[in-house]
Amino acid sequence: MASPTSHTRRSVLAGSAAATVAASLRPTQAAAAAESAPIRPFKVSVPEDALVDLRRRIAATRWPERETVADASQGLQLATMQALARYWESEHDWRKCEAKLNALPQFMTEIDGLDIHFIHVRSREPNAMPLIITHGWPGSIIEQLKIVEPLTNPSAHGVAASDAFDLVIPSIPGYGYSGKPTTTGWDPVRIARAWAVLMKRLGYARYAAQGGDWGDAISEQMALQAPPELLGIHTNMAATVPADLAKALQLGGPPPSGLSDDERHAYEQLDFFYKTGLGYALEMKNRPQTLYGIADSPIGLAAWILDHDARSQALMARVFDGASEGLTRDDILDNITLYWLTNTAISSARLYWENQLAFFDVKNISIPVAVSAFPDEIYQVPRSWAERAFPNLIHYNKLDKGGHFAAWEQPRLFAEEIRVAFRPLRRLI
Repeated sequence: MASPTSHTRRSVLAGSAAATVAASLRPTQAAAAAESAPIRPFKVSVPEDALVDLRRRIAATRWPERETVADASQGLQLATMQALARYWESEHDWRKCEAKLNALPQFMTEIDGLDIHFIHVRSREPNAMPLIITHGWPGSIIEQLKIVEPLTNPSAHGVAASDAFDLVIPSIPGYGYSGKPTTTGWDPVRIARAWAVLMKRLGYARYAAQGGDWGDAISEQMALQAPPELLGIHTNMAATVPADLAKALQLGGPPPSGLSDDERHAYEQLDFFYKTGLGYALEMKNRPQTLYGIADSPIGLAAWILDHDARSQALMARVFDGASEGLTRDDILDNITLYWLTNTAISSARLYWENQLAFFDVKNISIPVAVSAFPDEIYQVPRSWAERAFPNLIHYNKLDKGGHFAAWEQPRLFAEEIRVAFRPLRRLI
């Protein structure tokens, strides 16, 4: 996920009406009744005929001819997609993923007129830190499944009990099992307010927030709104691009002089992404309803999801070519299948249309912020940019492995980042 940082790209992408902004700024109507609104248990139960229909549609795919180049410069290669299709049709078992989800406590609650689905795992440790973790696009709550046990039960993983967390992992509106908005206004600002309502409804007097991708945008908005219960945030896809460099990226030229090696590398990563990888975001920002093809074709949906950014695409292609690194074929297809079964290809895309924020611009957050910079993210945040963007930076680490789906790809590294990042705030619980 990403929206452009430059003012030109922002104007191209700013297609929502002024009424959308106004709607997002209304106080959350459910806030006054936060304690009395019901929280209902939830289980995933997919009818077998939905899985039969999915396999039938995969088998009936009308394939194009192969690409005319020897690399992925024209997009997802035919061999990759046909390997994915073969495995998806004949070997992938959604019931295993369904069982993983149902092994965790899941709930629904209505906030501001919309059902919000969330996982809520309380640690057995009495002083666990409450943490709300938000996924992004094209991810889902499946991104966080591997970190639930290490963070809620640290003693079983050789980590001190004092590093335990209570986890709240919601599905963004329009994603997964959360409700699909039927009116405009569900942008990151409004979702951030809803998350504050959710945490209050669960009884947490102090908590932290974490996110990457849209999860970062939502967590940063929570930080800006600064509910008194929020202690700080952690991000693995921080918005830190200085204004002068955002302007230079708009022009699409070479990096300005005077940049450090890390800053030059980040600039080049962003420049590459804007020139070669932004197409999906532009379409979803401008015309999400036009994407009927990915709601109708499983293989169309899979290709759209895999072609998010060059490094993630390359990793997933290697996985379907037999490599073993970070993600498995089942990991990837569990996530795509969730989108398919919930028919959320278009409802999730509308978040791009709703968004009015320049994604990587500095937001002037004053509460504590922790940053983990993974090398294969859309850009690896330099320490210098993080320090300028976040005056209350409590943690920064430049990692040597991991990408856009950090919790999913590198759960051990990610879990340790979370533990270290929030230790300075535990005394405030």
